[in-house]
Formats: sequence, C-alpha cells, structure tokens
Amino acid sequence: MSLINKQLDEFKVNAYHNGEFTQVTRQSLEGHWSVFVFYPADFTFVCPTELGDLADHYQDFKNIGCEVYSVSTDTHFVHKAWADTSDTIKKIQYPMLADPTAILARMFEVLIEEEGLALRGTFIVNPQGEIKAYEVNDNSIGRDAEELLRKVQAAQFVAEHGDQVCPAKWKPGEQTLSPSLDLVGKL
Repeated sequence: MSLINKQLDEFKVNAYHNGEFTQVTRQSLEGHWSVFVFYPADFTFVCPTELGDLADHYQDFKNIGCEVYSVSTDTHFVHKAWADTSDTIKKIQYPMLADPTAILARMFEVLIEEEGLALRGTFIVNPQGEIKAYEVNDNSIGRDAEELLRKVQAAQFVAEHGDQVCPAKWKPGEQTLSPSLDLVGKL
C-alpha cells in the first residue's frame, strides 16, 4: 500500500535544534513544506555524509519554504552528544528529531523492528500534512540533497499548477507538460 497522500497522524517528539532541546508536533508542520529524512543511527558512517550534505543545502530548502527534519531512533541527548563531537554534525541548523519509541518510524513505515533502527527513508510533506513523495533506500545507500531539493520544487510546482506535470530531471524555470490526448505517443 502506498503512502502517497497519507495524512500524518498526531505526534510529539523531542528534538535537538541549534543547541537547544525543543519539541516538534504535527502542528509544527502546518503552513510550510517539510522533508523528513530518516537515518539508522547517530555516530555511524553514511549518516553524517548525508546530514552534512543536507546542512550544506539547508538554506536552499529554507528559501523555498521547506523545513528539513532529520530523524533517527536515538534520543535528543545523543543528537547533542554527536553535534558536540563531530564537526560535520555541528554545522546542522535544521531540527534533529529524536524517535526512541519509533512513533515516527512506524508512521512512515521505515522501522526495522528487529533492530530498532530506521531505513533511509525520505518523505516530502505538503503544508496540509500529506505525504506527496517518498523514497526508501537500503541503509548502505546514501542520498543526494540536491535531488531532494529538486523533488520538493517539483512537488510545489505541481501543487500550485495542478494542470501541469514535471517531466524527468525538471528544474524550476524549465518547461512542464500539460497532460492531454494530444501528447499521447508524442513524447
């Protein structure tokens, strides 16, 4: 069963964000686009490369009205300890969500039950709290923040221009398609 258009359930989790402990709830997502980036665990190998890549592109996400949330089943205390010891993690300005009870990992269907860890799931959520795009990778395969940014931009474009669709590799400013009988067999 697909998670596309699934409305997110209510939740409240702790987070480590800009040197502070905070809470993020379902209501925190209202009015802006959100990206949830699940990863297996702090103090690992592929995870800091991905989170650092997101940190390098965080302002690009903010510029298009999108908040980034990284999520692991670690606690917010572990997120802080990681930021205190890793130069890569120290540069993160987006909220690092703590999911030790796996409420989010279960909601987004990325929990590896027998390990208590999440798969590398990436989810784009619209301002109404609906999942509009997602991808789940094996934990040995890292992701690309620039491609994620492009997907958010495409989701935003389609939400605003419902009569148009974005072809492969579409980027803002490029031509879109208007589905019609006239296009069938012509592309």
